[in-house]
Amino acid sequence: MNPPRLVLKHSSGWFAAGHQMAQALSLLSDGAFRLFVYVCLNADRTSGQMPFRQAELARRIGKSRRSITTYLEELGDRGVCHLRPAANQHQTGRIEIADAFWPYQRLAPPAADPQQSRYIEQVRTLFLSQPCVQSAFGPADQKLAASWYRQNLPLETIERAYLLGCTRKYVSLWNHPEATPIASLSYFTNLLEEVAQEQVSPGYWRHLAQGLGRLESQWRQAAAARPSACANFAQANAQLQGETR
Repeated sequence: MNPPRLVLKHSSGWFAAGHQMAQALSLLSDGAFRLFVYVCLNADRTSGQMPFRQAELARRIGKSRRSITTYLEELGDRGVCHLRPAANQHQTGRIEIADAFWPYQRLAPPAADPQQSRYIEQVRTLFLSQPCVQSAFGPADQKLAASWYRQNLPLETIERAYLLGCTRKYVSLWNHPEATPIASLSYFTNLLEEVAQEQVSPGYWRHLAQGLGRLESQWRQAAAARPSACANFAQANAQLQGETR
């Protein structure tokens, strides 16, 4: 009798963890292995590479920047990853998983388009700028941003969709504690159409940006369980609900 066929609960977002993962486990400290797993899950599947900023890695992994520096050095010293550090803290570095630890066949990368790379990086920076977004800008997000570039979608339209989506998400998180943060760039796809159809003045978007800044600030404080912040967030919420429905 044949054993039952296993079926994935989710068809995307998984990673082929085989003997390479077991080998890394035997070589790395707990913190460095945790970082390695994070990179595996978020690296581009065709290249095994992932752009990164140390501050962002520290926030995602829940470690200090000093610890992340130590873990990155360990990944490089053990030959698990190849690092291309950023020139400064404001630029993006790149980490590539060494071939011995990468389970996929690497595909030859297409010819680099500097403008597309710059466009994707701008989308990435915007996407990860709000705490209501809990994601790492993985391969699926990169592909979506690349498709927007090929469609000649203006960054201003994406920024406006982001403003609208994040504002609504903060309101949702406040009114419904069980609501989940934004986890994918695709969350904003339908909002792009809505923004394109909106006939409002540029002043509206400036006002919305100011309101989002207040909501973000109040949300950060409310997350720290300050009672006064909760009251302020509720007031800001009430002011913006009618503007974003």
